[in-house]
This record gives sequence, structure tokens and C-alpha cells, in this order.
Amino acid sequence: MVPHIARLILGGDHARVLPAGALIGALLLLWADIAARTLMAPEDMPIGIVTGLVGGLFFVRLLGRKAA
Repeated sequence: MVPHIARLILGGDHARVLPAGALIGALLLLWADIAARTLMAPEDMPIGIVTGLVGGLFFVRLLGRKAA
């Protein structure tokens, strides 16, 4: 999901997409961890649940965009 986001923002230049993808991926995991900790405040939700939901929604949107 992250490389697709970086490619949509920056274009196809790999020299720019690779560092941007690493930065966007780190930010995505940071925000997913914050969301997982605050959604179930006394307990910790596995971060894979949050990233799976976000990734699944993004994938469905990306498929819908390609079909149009």
C-alpha cells in the first residue's frame, strides 16, 4: 500500500519513491500503533488488525479506481 501511495504522490522516479515510501511506511505504522492503543484503551489491540483494515480499504479503493 505504501509504495502505491508514494508513487501516486511523487510519480515513477524510484530515487524519490524509495525514501518517501520508507518515511510514509514509518508514519503509517506509527499512526496505526497509536490508533490500536487508543481504540482499546486498557488493552492493546494487535497492530496487524489496524493495518489490515486500512490496507484492505485502500486496496478496494485502488481496484475501484482502476476499473473506472
